[in-house]
Amino acid sequence: MSHISESIPASEALDDNTASLSIARQAIVDQDRAVFGYELFDRAHAVGSHTAASDAALLFNVLSMIDTEALMGKKTVFVNCTHDSLEDGHLELVQADRVVLEVPPIPGNTKEGIEAQLPVLSRLRQRGFRLAFSHTVLARAYESWLPHANFIKMDMTQIRPELLEPLTRVSRQRSTAQLIAEKVESAEQYERMRSLGVKLFQGHWFAKPVLIKAHAVRPSQATILQLINLVRKQAEVSEIEELLKRDPTLSFTMLRYINSSGFGLSCEVTSFRHAVMILGMKKLFRWGALLMTTSRAGEVAAAVGTTAVVRGRLMELLSAELLPPEECDNAFVVGVFSLLDTMLGIPLEEALASIALPESILDALLRRTGVFAPFLTLTEACESGNEDDFRRAANDLQLSNQQVNWAHLQALNWAETLVD
Repeated sequence: MSHISESIPASEALDDNTASLSIARQAIVDQDRAVFGYELFDRAHAVGSHTAASDAALLFNVLSMIDTEALMGKKTVFVNCTHDSLEDGHLELVQADRVVLEVPPIPGNTKEGIEAQLPVLSRLRQRGFRLAFSHTVLARAYESWLPHANFIKMDMTQIRPELLEPLTRVSRQRSTAQLIAEKVESAEQYERMRSLGVKLFQGHWFAKPVLIKAHAVRPSQATILQLINLVRKQAEVSEIEELLKRDPTLSFTMLRYINSSGFGLSCEVTSFRHAVMILGMKKLFRWGALLMTTSRAGEVAAAVGTTAVVRGRLMELLSAELLPPEECDNAFVVGVFSLLDTMLGIPLEEALASIALPESILDALLRRTGVFAPFLTLTEACESGNEDDFRRAANDLQLSNQQVNWAHLQALNWAETLVD
């Protein structure tokens, strides 16, 4: 048996409380042991104790706070839901064809409850979501749900061995769903289900759950509230773009979200204006509301955020003297994100790995090369107070002391508006 290698066993990683976010995943594999998808779990909640709010927070954190390429790559993601969360607006923030929603049975299996949920299941399927049910859906009471089933999970700890064959037969007769044998813990169970034609498997015998850790960058609640208010009053895109430029943690979180594989864009978005226009006001409001509910104050020192904003604005102003207008936004991003390592408490390369950025920005931040590197050097020289470094950096860009000092004062004044 060739086990799938995962990085950090959850049983070991749970003892380490240094991470800001802890989301576990368990591989779902095909008959060749290749990863088909991952089931995600929020380790802050015990199995079965999740709520509509925790379901929303899980998906939001996956999209906005964690490197989704490291977490799930291009694989399908299975997410446990409550019936309340199936009707929640957070699902509008997700690319539907990347996510399988695991739908629980109705408490008490009442006919009224089962029928009442049918329109919800139908709407989710129409929007492109795939649905997974437990083997309970094979009971006669749930007959109306079966046409909506893309996957049926057969829990090896809940089904008596003598019922495995008749249940798999009934599933094929009454639905087109793929069967997943879950909680497979032995070679015997695997071979038994494989002999019955099951092609997808999940369980400790294949891969134990692993914990994916992330250092979350969380904007202040005051800034998030500003964003929500701007959206609610249908402000101009330029006003929202201005707010994003003033808060590096907000802009970083948005770019990480919109470029995440879960959002599903085919191209990278690096302009704040472009990001706002792609999201639209409705999604932007939902994103801001979720960010508000999952944010915690005090994680990033205010002074660091202010310095990052000054850097971004100064680089934007300096580059406007020498570079085409379309490059000024990238110069701002270089300045703002140059302090991500301090904000996150991790190496800059690791921080930048979780967000898609143009090579010219990465060259400046990681290798100190390319068109933006001299501007970053000059910006840092303005902070250091070292006259020789300042003179050398300004001369390299052929900018006068007056030009640089004016731009620096403008950047400082602009950043001051953050605390007005």
